[in-house]
Amino acid sequence: MSYGYPGPQRFGPGGGRPTLIMRLAPLLIMLLPAIALMARGCQEGPFGRHQLVGMTPQEESQLGTQAFREVLQQNTGKLLRDDDPVSMRVREVGKRLNAAANSPEFLKLTHLKPQSFQWEFKVVRENQLNAFCLPGGKVVVYTGILPVCLDDAGLATVMGHEIAHALAHHGAERMAQQQLVQLGQAAVATSFGDLDPASQQQLMTVITGVSKFGILLPFSRKHESEADKVGLYLMAIAGYDPHEAAEFWKRMQAAADKSGGQKPPEFMSTHPGSERRAADLRAWSKDVMPLYEASAQQPGDRRLPPAGLGLANPLRR
Repeated sequence: MSYGYPGPQRFGPGGGRPTLIMRLAPLLIMLLPAIALMARGCQEGPFGRHQLVGMTPQEESQLGTQAFREVLQQNTGKLLRDDDPVSMRVREVGKRLNAAANSPEFLKLTHLKPQSFQWEFKVVRENQLNAFCLPGGKVVVYTGILPVCLDDAGLATVMGHEIAHALAHHGAERMAQQQLVQLGQAAVATSFGDLDPASQQQLMTVITGVSKFGILLPFSRKHESEADKVGLYLMAIAGYDPHEAAEFWKRMQAAADKSGGQKPPEFMSTHPGSERRAADLRAWSKDVMPLYEASAQQPGDRRLPPAGLGLANPLRR
């Protein structure tokens, strides 16, 4: 005779495995927060698509400002002075892109709302093929990408793409996607908690793979392509030849090939391949050329100055 709670094999009045309703009950309960998030965070995104975000623009900007301060602190001694020619050129291109981001034609064509960002532009002397824009308009460019940019139009391609991420609230959208995936994974794990440990491990491996390759990575590549397109509108309105965007990605591919690093297949990557990006940009350029031709000022394809040696003095206020 046994005493206490029944063993784990008993799930209902008559024992046996749980019914479908019993499995779905915890799943539905745990998905309630996801439903609430979808109801609260749905908005119109770039080019009119539905977008789910996990925070307000104010919360995004606060996180961006905090992250920007941390980046500057981590790179103390590597920041170029504001009066360095490279820093001045980055600011110049950034200001033109900022003005384009608030132009009526850009807002109309992209379906984006005007942003009240507190823009800041910094250059870090480091050999990285990288640049980024944090929420709220905090832009960082690494000197390692400048030879690939080559000229103002190449720099506008990079900065326009990164600024587009912030304008489109891709960070908040990615956070909401991750929250939904985590809630879904937890709900499924709870619903099938009666399985033996080996079966649970197999199930979670499948769920994790489906979430990564079927949801998160495709959305990440979608964000990158969307930022490419929004950035192309920005640079065209700002007066930079949109045809140069595809040329930049050809140089970027050449730089990647020269480094010898092996890229994973596109379906396993967070970014589309350089060749695909160049092809997309060439196709989109036909649509934005009238914006470029109508731009009030076209600064031309001035070569970028050499990566500056003028580092900021951390003791200087």
